[in-house]
Amino acid sequence: MSTTLTPADATELTAADRCDRCSAQARVRAIMHGGADLLFCNHHAQQYEEQLRKVAVRIIESTSPLESEGSAARDA
Repeated sequence: MSTTLTPADATELTAADRCDRCSAQARVRAIMHGGADLLFCNHHAQQYEEQLRKVAVRIIESTSPLESEGSAARDA
């Protein structure tokens, strides 16, 4: 039997998600065959976009502002 690890919610990025290249806040999730995912900031997503489109099953871009968990409390 084969086990595939899949992100719990592959559609939504959080403020805790970090770019796999530079550790900046992730804005793009590329889901690969087998369920693995790669996270990228906007800069690195643009840099690797052509290659990602060839190998990713799905690419999800965050369009909403991502807040850290503490920022909502500070704004209140």
